Amino acid sequence: MSAFSVSVQAENFDIGTISAEITHERTDIGAIVSFTGLVRDFNEKPDVTALTLEHYPGMTEASLMQIIDQARTRWPLQDVRVIHRVGRLEPGDPIVLVVTASAHRLAAFDACAFIMDYLKTQAPFWKKENTLHGDYWVSARESDQNAAARWGLDNKENSHESS
Repeated sequence: MSAFSVSVQAENFDIGTISAEITHERTDIGAIVSFTGLVRDFNEKPDVTALTLEHYPGMTEASLMQIIDQARTRWPLQDVRVIHRVGRLEPGDPIVLVVTASAHRLAAFDACAFIMDYLKTQAPFWKKENTLHGDYWVSARESDQNAAARWGLDNKENSHESS
């Protein structure tokens, strides 16, 4: 049974548990690809001590489901899970998880990259870096926009920042 689910949460996640849920009693899945993003201690400025993520409940989940739906029209996927954490996170903490399952590895790889590129440019998350020199909101990066453009996603006017 496919889940194709999104969760925006403060709690941590366990990739092993999620992979086990996806493959439980399934033999049609030939590949699972996952991406886990971590908070790092540097970004636009050095000395990041924490990252605070905010979102618009309801709108964020709907936006993430839309990109999963787009991925499903591009690739034959058996399952997709997206988990994005919010709240205050410290360097080394997991922040985002994208898991794609397909009968074929290339579809799983491409769909995972596509979904992550969308998260970086389109999902309504706002990120504040807490540093030794003060706190500030992070702006969208041109490199993220360029990565998304390879999929035909070029909505710079509507871009938001994510992990």
